[in-house]
Amino acid sequence: MPMRSRNVPRDAVHHPLFARFYARISVTADVKGGIGAYRDELLAGVSGRVIEIGAGNGLNFARYPSAVSEVIALEPERSLRKLAVEAAQRADVPVDVVPGAAEALPVKSEAFEAAVASLVLCSVRNLPRALSEIRRVLRPGGELRFFEHGLAGGRGMARTQRALDRTVWPLLFGGCHTSRDTIAAIEAAGFELGTYRRFSVPEGGIRLPSSPCVLGVARRPFATD
Repeated sequence: MPMRSRNVPRDAVHHPLFARFYARISVTADVKGGIGAYRDELLAGVSGRVIEIGAGNGLNFARYPSAVSEVIALEPERSLRKLAVEAAQRADVPVDVVPGAAEALPVKSEAFEAAVASLVLCSVRNLPRALSEIRRVLRPGGELRFFEHGLAGGRGMARTQRALDRTVWPLLFGGCHTSRDTIAAIEAAGFELGTYRRFSVPEGGIRLPSSPCVLGVARRPFATD
């Protein structure tokens, strides 16, 4: 059962304007932008107890395989959490939507077979701490499934991303940072990196600061002597 953290208020994140924008644009992006297919790839084969970090409006819930026994879905933003609760009621697997922040997960250690981070690590306030928490709540050998946008490979776009992150982008997009190096951060947090791939969203047309994406899996190592 989830336990409420003593260190994080119930509404640690409050972006009501962005939440309304995201709730509309994310549904369109799933269907017309192909994001739904990436969600399917992200969740394929996941099983057991799962914790989802930053569930948003719950677009992953309908895609969880039947081998998932339970999902604890963390969403700190109140408006999105209400939408996630509605999505949970339509899911084929049990989903419990709870408040809280990634930097202080309100659950016991080593309680989950898998953790899911989907377009959320860009906006957590402290990425190393959030990944440390995810590692804590995974059982040894447990998987971190991630689908994130982040640092571009080209120098020009990377410079643009860093400039935007220092100025307007986080203010406009709910704390999002476009230039975070997700793969490097996951490795630095002590995960064993599995297979992953990089791509651009959208795959054709204009490249945006949020276009460079990575999708893959990492594991919490088994204890060693």
